[in-house]
Amino acid sequence: MRSRTKITLRLIDGLAPEKADYFVWDSQVAGLGLRVRVTGHKSYVLQYRHEGRSRRYAIGQHGSPWTPETARSEAIRLLGSVAGKIDVQAEKIEKRMDLTVAELCDLYLVVGLATRKASSVEAARADIENHIKPILGARKAATLGRADIERLLLDVAAGFTTKTAKTRKKRGLSRVRGGKGAANSAVRTLSAAIGFGVGRGVRADNPAIGVRRFQERRIERFLSPAELVRLGEVLAATEAIGVESPYAIAAIRLLTLTGCRRNEILTLKRSYIDQANSCLRLPDSKTGAKVVQVGAAVLEVLRTIPPVDGNPYVMPGRNGLGHVVDLQAVWERVRKAAGLEDTRLHDLRHSFASFGAVSGDSLLIIGALLGHRSSKTTERYAHLTNQPVKHAAERISGQIAVLLDPGTASKEDGGVIKLLEAEPEEIAPISSILGDIVRTRWLDTRAAAVHLGMTVGTLQTYRWMGVGPPFQKIGRRVVYAAEVLDCWKAVAAEAAAAAQSPDRRVA
Repeated sequence: MRSRTKITLRLIDGLAPEKADYFVWDSQVAGLGLRVRVTGHKSYVLQYRHEGRSRRYAIGQHGSPWTPETARSEAIRLLGSVAGKIDVQAEKIEKRMDLTVAELCDLYLVVGLATRKASSVEAARADIENHIKPILGARKAATLGRADIERLLLDVAAGFTTKTAKTRKKRGLSRVRGGKGAANSAVRTLSAAIGFGVGRGVRADNPAIGVRRFQERRIERFLSPAELVRLGEVLAATEAIGVESPYAIAAIRLLTLTGCRRNEILTLKRSYIDQANSCLRLPDSKTGAKVVQVGAAVLEVLRTIPPVDGNPYVMPGRNGLGHVVDLQAVWERVRKAAGLEDTRLHDLRHSFASFGAVSGDSLLIIGALLGHRSSKTTERYAHLTNQPVKHAAERISGQIAVLLDPGTASKEDGGVIKLLEAEPEEIAPISSILGDIVRTRWLDTRAAAVHLGMTVGTLQTYRWMGVGPPFQKIGRRVVYAAEVLDCWKAVAAEAAAAAQSPDRRVA
């Protein structure tokens, strides 16, 4: 039995966890104690008697706002109620049972998601503010039934919560859309909030469990070898003429070569790159800290990205500040030029995984490369060493790198070349523009006109008439491959010579 002592910050800092929970009782206020759990968590409690029965009231965890002084003041207030024949613990339970859905959700955001990532909290907050509160916010959490959850699902899906509101940003607008996906997300968030409430005694069950949600269509889009060639051509052209940020182009290359998530690449810092061990050591990601094994092709791309003094990010943003944030806009222009309008940035991750599967890699190795958090596969990851994962990362990124830039292919890349040869009908659109040339030098309209020895106006007239050299559009820019210009010039010269030949017969 520990003797009573004045609870102070210095005393609390010196308390260490033991094999079982224990209490330190305050000598200033009778019944006030500090509970130290085996986990090390410390919280203030008040022990009192009501109608002959001993009761314990949890004041709160040590830390803001609860300090020895604030806990002591709260204990004195509670003891005053106890002296007035009020059972403060029973009163607390009644208040819990009286929470509205809005109040429960607010508590869930602050306490229930206290250890979650900021992005997870914001996603839950969006569901709560945009959908749950407008429909069920005023209802008592203890009275919710399955029918209420089903009504929420149907109302959000029908668009009852759709709205447009101004944001803090200048001319900023927030558009809340309903739909089946939003409805499913709202029900998932409400179910989690109610589950949190069950744990705190708000109610005994969770009516959201078992509510059947809308079936969600999983988008599985994989780039074929021919499509990767097209993407590589556009990336090379875009980089050559400088119509897009070189950092954004590098980010797209890295997403394709690593299978990483978008933010993992955009927030990549130079200090995370481990050249010696061919990996990226990410201190944080969607699934927590992880190590991404990469191949030589990835390290080569990273090596060519110029750093910005004072900026730790590999992909600096505008004016060298922060990191790239508008990658989606760049991707939309790039994918349009490559004829991949239906492809999302996240599909580059799927494509990386598909190359591994086609090459015979097990789902375990692919899961390790992508950093999946599946409970079923995580147990098996313990049997994997880094070596097979390194080999898979090296081979997959190497194969994709050859498709993005076939000019670097070697004899060892025969399997990739066969993939290209097996899809001539898909490569035809590329051949019609670039012929058989893969490694090209790109010129804008002015440079192309100089290359051909004509004026810009003449070249534009040829283009409008449809008789000029083949060109590619990237955003609003028209670009030409130098090799294709040379071929077109040679063919045009031969045609002109044939037209002037005395042996030419008139039909």
